[in-house]
Amino acid sequence: MSPAIALALLLGASPAAGSHDFDARVHAAKMAEAAATGPAYQKSLWGRIDGSTAAAYKACLNRSKNDKTPFTLVLDVDAHGKPQNLGVQPATAVATCMATHFAGLTLPAPPATPAPYPLEIDFSVAP
Repeated sequence: MSPAIALALLLGASPAAGSHDFDARVHAAKMAEAAATGPAYQKSLWGRIDGSTAAAYKACLNRSKNDKTPFTLVLDVDAHGKPQNLGVQPATAVATCMATHFAGLTLPAPPATPAPYPLEIDFSVAP
């Protein structure tokens, strides 16, 4: 399977799913982050991926002629820390590049509930 097809399958959302589904997923992720186990998971998550994510974001920006359009990445984390069902909005070149980065990561095992564990990350560059 080509990397482009694999990424399309990972991104999962069809145009028919629309922004309502994406917005619902973002909301679910924010609720999980605000739950009692959320802060500890966030600390563990960023402790593991902060450096690689910053480097990947810089590389993605460079490849896309520095398109700094803000975007949101949403994904589900399975019990083993594998990202699945990745989606981005808006689907810019940088956003798609970062989805590819996250698809290849192994994240810390998330809290048991909700399962799969929803996660959202907002990307933007401060002026």
